[in-house]
Amino acid sequence: MNPRLLLVTGSLVLSVLIGVVVSRRDAPANPGSSAQPGGKVRLGLSLDTLKEERWQRDRDRFTARATELGAEVFASSANSDDARQMQDCEALLSRGIDVLVIVPHNGEAMAKAVGAAKKAGVPVISYDRLIRDSDVDLYLSFDNVRVGEEQARYLVKQLAGKKSRIVRIYGSKTDNNAALFKLGQDNVLNPLIASGQIEVVFEDWAVDWKPENAKKIMNAALTAQGRNLDGVLASNDGTAGGAIQALTEEGLAGKVLVTGQDAELAACQRILRGTQTMTIYKPLSKLADRAAEAAVALGNRQVLIANGVVENGFKKVPSILEEVVSVDKANMQDTVVKDGFHKAEDLK
Repeated sequence: MNPRLLLVTGSLVLSVLIGVVVSRRDAPANPGSSAQPGGKVRLGLSLDTLKEERWQRDRDRFTARATELGAEVFASSANSDDARQMQDCEALLSRGIDVLVIVPHNGEAMAKAVGAAKKAGVPVISYDRLIRDSDVDLYLSFDNVRVGEEQARYLVKQLAGKKSRIVRIYGSKTDNNAALFKLGQDNVLNPLIASGQIEVVFEDWAVDWKPENAKKIMNAALTAQGRNLDGVLASNDGTAGGAIQALTEEGLAGKVLVTGQDAELAACQRILRGTQTMTIYKPLSKLADRAAEAAVALGNRQVLIANGVVENGFKKVPSILEEVVSVDKANMQDTVVKDGFHKAEDLK
């Protein structure tokens, strides 16, 4: 009998446990696999990029926790290149890994990598970003719709009910999370836009989440709409940084509200200086630990408990979703500093 894993999804609404079989099914065992009794589990970690501080933290924490659990990790970074990420995944599979963990650059393109893993009999975890239209085994992320809602709620609260003009800078169109952040923002903003309280005077998607692309969007907004702006709803700290560069050149930094996400060190420093208004703190260490623990459990064919499901176009994927926290100058010490995410002395 092939080894099988029963992945159990807990539903608070239904108050029942739904069993979903996750295994190598009818696929042959991956050549060189070490998922045998007493063997060391081998994990492949394919990252979109390491250019952002956030992903360096995830890689290091995931590797450290997996190593503590007795696993071996092989990591690669695709530099935001779909073809290269596919090659990375194929190379990891050729090493005889037991579980493939993917942070996709393009959530649709990496469905091909999931297919290759399935043929090799290797379970796949979609990490932080959902891989669409594929038979992915487990999705671990934060509640990304909630992220967008928290960003928009904070901005609206700070605008204090007055009629306001804002710019929206979305993330990369190839990242499913960017769409979820926008959805969450829309949930809060749409009624206010309909009533005329909020006017979105400019909006665009920042290719590959690059700050320089966000700066171009902000420059275009300033050229088209002038200096009469109240807020910038930027979807992460990188795009916030790009927007703030453009605002600084116009002498508007600190005069226009700017949101963010990821609690990057540079963003937290900007918040304390007053040029960025807020960020979303996502306990990345907790997520990376959970991902490593789940990957090792999958490699050992153990039972996992998921707290939800997310539809990816092919199936309802068992999912583990962590909560997020809005952070500004007032609560930074009680959140990112208290948790050890950043040292107080580094924020100066």
